[in-house]
Amino acid sequence: MTADWYLMRATGIVSLLLLTLVVGLGVATSTRFRPRGTPLWVTTAVHRNASLLAVAFLTIHVIAVLVDPDASVQPTALLLPFSSHWSPLWVGLGTLALYLVAALVVTSALRRRLPHRLWRGVHWAAYAAWPLALLHGLGAGSDSGTSWMRGVAIVCVAVVGATLCWRVLALDEREADAAASEPPDRLAA
Repeated sequence: MTADWYLMRATGIVSLLLLTLVVGLGVATSTRFRPRGTPLWVTTAVHRNASLLAVAFLTIHVIAVLVDPDASVQPTALLLPFSSHWSPLWVGLGTLALYLVAALVVTSALRRRLPHRLWRGVHWAAYAAWPLALLHGLGAGSDSGTSWMRGVAIVCVAVVGATLCWRVLALDEREADAAASEPPDRLAA
């Protein structure tokens, strides 16, 4: 095993963990969540910085994949999903996740110049990057069969699942509060 192989593994796993954090914080910021006594901008800033860190680790991961001769992934596999000679399905899922993250980075950089609906649509589509990255890691990752990597995957799924459940419950509470504050309909008899 070479240093670039270890770098590829490590940055892939760290990218998945950071993407999990980003998804969780994205859900939190969408509900305007903040820890008690903390201004809202703190949650937003942590989300943004975790996103940038995830992109940095993802970039290093992609470079390590291209440099590592044992990975056997050609540069064309980054351009054409599912065209890799080695494990085309799993590498293709990673390529799709990479495309979604790239679209998110570009539209976020241009956020103030784009219509809000377009930015939001791309942002929602980018949520698909997380499960694609998870599946990519579980299928293409050399550690996917180990118990510790399965544990990492379970923790990631639990975090995203819990934040999505929390989000749905928060929406139900808001709808219930809004319905309770509306005056009753007065129908003429």
